[in-house]
Amino acid sequence: MTIPPAVAAARALVADLVTRGVQDIVLAPGSRSAPLAYAVAEAADAGRVTLHVRIDERDAGFLALGLSKGSEGAPVAVVTTSGTAVANLHPAVLEASHTSLPLIVLTADRPHELRGTGASQTTDQVGIFGSAVRYAVDVPAPVGPSGSSDPDGGSGGDAEAVRDLRSVTARAVSAALGFRSGHPGPVHLNLAFRDPLTPSAALPGPPADTAQEGYPKPDPPLVVPAVLRHFGSPALPGDPARTVVVAGDGAGPEARQLAEAQGWPLFAEPSSGAAGGTHAIAGYRLLLGSDVLADGIEHVVVLGRPTLSRPVQRLLGRPSVAVSVVAPGAGPWPDAARNAAVVLPGLAPVWFEPAAERPTPFLERWRTAGAAAARVLDEMTSDDAVLGGPTALSVARAVARVLGPADLLVVGSSNPVRDLELVLGLDGPGPAVLANRGLAGIDGTVSTAAGVALAAARRGLRTRALLGDLTFLHDVGGLLRGPDEHQVDLEIVVVNDDGGSIFATLEHGALAATSGAASATFERVFGTPHGANLAQLCAGYGVDHQLVKDVPTLRHALQAPSHGIQVIEVRVPRGDRLTESRVLATRVQEAATLAV
Repeated sequence: MTIPPAVAAARALVADLVTRGVQDIVLAPGSRSAPLAYAVAEAADAGRVTLHVRIDERDAGFLALGLSKGSEGAPVAVVTTSGTAVANLHPAVLEASHTSLPLIVLTADRPHELRGTGASQTTDQVGIFGSAVRYAVDVPAPVGPSGSSDPDGGSGGDAEAVRDLRSVTARAVSAALGFRSGHPGPVHLNLAFRDPLTPSAALPGPPADTAQEGYPKPDPPLVVPAVLRHFGSPALPGDPARTVVVAGDGAGPEARQLAEAQGWPLFAEPSSGAAGGTHAIAGYRLLLGSDVLADGIEHVVVLGRPTLSRPVQRLLGRPSVAVSVVAPGAGPWPDAARNAAVVLPGLAPVWFEPAAERPTPFLERWRTAGAAAARVLDEMTSDDAVLGGPTALSVARAVARVLGPADLLVVGSSNPVRDLELVLGLDGPGPAVLANRGLAGIDGTVSTAAGVALAAARRGLRTRALLGDLTFLHDVGGLLRGPDEHQVDLEIVVVNDDGGSIFATLEHGALAATSGAASATFERVFGTPHGANLAQLCAGYGVDHQLVKDVPTLRHALQAPSHGIQVIEVRVPRGDRLTESRVLATRVQEAATLAV
């Protein structure tokens, strides 16, 4: 059987990705990418890889992102054709870059002789993702053994060309996983293909029990992971007795372990992987508004990327506060306030040895304040407090209360993640939380949640999502799944306040409260009401929809068995968001001041 050079190269590339640990490949349809489509389908039919097909490239990119998140950082590949298809991957590539997820982007392209000629669906794809990728290479169009692209010149199995291609793949996977740099992230292989793009007959498929026909045995690892912790225990600035730990997105359990070993208060974001425990402080961002508490902090240890809270950023920017940032790998360290005194590549083992004196008066003061904040939050989100109708904060608490250790929760940006931050832990440990906090955008969140759900199901975990209405509508196409695709079991709770209520809690909302004209401007360009009928949208996608009108019904809906994708809509008012946030902050700070 004659196999064109483009198809042979695509088979070799896919085979090498599989041998290097890629288990999931997401494909968006296209013509120039046909060689990759045939190769991935062949590998999937042989059980070598799991194929996911999505029509929209942006959804495909975020589905791949979610698959990597749900697989705890496994490399995932995404395939597109040429032209605008490539550009539609950019949001997911940026998010992967800022969250250090190993996304392997495979984009098909015209060969060099067709570039710049006005050929259809041809643009400059080389370097299109700029500094967002850890590695990028423009792979020339393959030729047959005779040096011609004519398939009659041979099977296209030029051993030298395959060896070169596998070398590129090895470097790409190594860079994506951060083996040398300690800084994982997306990589881009721009793959030129000449006609013919289709095999002359159906591909036979690789034998299940042998490593041949494009499925060579894996090479030894190209590199070994970088060793990051061969350093001493540096002297830290500030007073250890007045130190707090800030755990941002992706900080990991070490942040919680450090706080508990040293007897330090813990300010943990929901997606930090460190929320909970004996040292986590409820309502910390509201408590930081109290000078009585915040002025006592002299030193902050930062892990992960803190992005949720302006009070935390103000704390990190105080000239009187020493900041130590823990930032493994070669990536940029988080220091938006430009105030870091020490940047460390990791945590020294000695830091996990229990401190001589704990708990300290400083810790107990913060614990007391946190307990007072928790009581206020409990009171304001109780069933009795929302008899007139649910609030966004009470919805977040209901979701957190129902979910447990066997659940994963994907939370959207804007208000949902901030609401969850306040209520997480009020009713127990709660679920593990994932979020797209790299750039904190609302792009692709439905697709990300679907990818997480597909990957998490393999680990015996159930996935839910908590999203705002604009986040849901922005990626409503992520609900689309063809009949031949793997079933996604995912419950999506949509907090629908008919617009962008996050802006009401910022300075824009404060300005809008001053006059009718400012309010009208705010409503159109920030509030952005949409009036969309979510039930009808879901029906169009063949997705189950349920509108619940109170918190007990929401809890009941979440506790009921479900299969496939289900959308649970909860409508809440938007007009009172600014007032509610101010009242809550005042009550928390007053209660804490009295308690301490």
